Amino acid sequence: MRRFGKRVHKSPHEEVVVDVSEKDGIRSLHLGSEAIQSSMRVRDPYELVLGYSRCMFSFLLFREPPRNMLMVGLGGGSIAKFAYKHLPETRIVVVELLPQIVSVARSMFFLPPDDERLQVIVGDGADHIENMVNPVDVIMLDAYGATGIAEPLSTEDFFGRCRDHLTAEGVLMVNLWGSDSRFNAYVDRLSRAFDGLVLCLPARQRGNVTALCFKRGCNSPTWSALTEKALELEQRYPLEFAEFASDLSRMNVHNDRRLLI
Repeated sequence: MRRFGKRVHKSPHEEVVVDVSEKDGIRSLHLGSEAIQSSMRVRDPYELVLGYSRCMFSFLLFREPPRNMLMVGLGGGSIAKFAYKHLPETRIVVVELLPQIVSVARSMFFLPPDDERLQVIVGDGADHIENMVNPVDVIMLDAYGATGIAEPLSTEDFFGRCRDHLTAEGVLMVNLWGSDSRFNAYVDRLSRAFDGLVLCLPARQRGNVTALCFKRGCNSPTWSALTEKALELEQRYPLEFAEFASDLSRMNVHNDRRLLI
C-alpha cells in the first residue's frame, strides 16, 4: 500500500505507529499495519466511505436522533464528522486514548475543532464511562486497534456499565470483526449484559459486523414498518437504510412478518 507522505507519528509509550495512505482520492488511517481503520474521500470529507461506519447509524431505524452521543475511539473521525453534520441537535463527546490520533484526525481528516456540540477528550474510554454522571442516548464503541479490541473495552462488566449509563431508550453500537476468533465471545457478553436485546448487522463491506444493543426492547417491529421507516430515513440521510433493514434478517431471530427484538 502506498504511503501518503511520511510516517505521521510513533508513540514512544504504546509503540503504536499511526500511518496515513492515499489512493484514488481516498485517504486512510492505519495503526501499525496496512489494515484500514478509517477512510475519507478527500473531495467529500463528510461522506462515510467504509460500510461499517454507515452501519453504525442503523440505530435510527429503531430510535429517534439522540440528544447526546458518546463515542469511544476516534480513528480518522469519520463517524464523528457525519454525526456532527447530519445530527445537528446531537451533542457528541469522543474519547480517544492516543493524542496522536486526535492530531492526525484534525490535521489530515478535517475533524472540526471542539465547540458546543463536539468535544474530543484524550483519555481511557473505560474510565470515562465508569465515571460518567449523566446517561447518554447512544454509545458508539469503535475501538479496534492493530490487535483487536482492548480487553478493558470488551468484558461483560464493561458492556454492563455501558448499559447502566444509557438512557431508558438508549443503544450501544459496537463495531466487531466477523472473522475475529473472539467474535462469538463478544456477542455472548453483549447478549448477557443487555438481556438478549442484541442485533447483529453485517456490513456489505466484507468482514465487519455492527452489534446494536438495546436497553429496552423494540416491540418486534414488522418488516413492513422497518421498510417504511428506512425509506423515510433515506430522504433525510445519505445512508442505505433499506439495505440495513433487509440485512437484519441475515443474523437475527425473525419470522416472515417481524424482526424479533
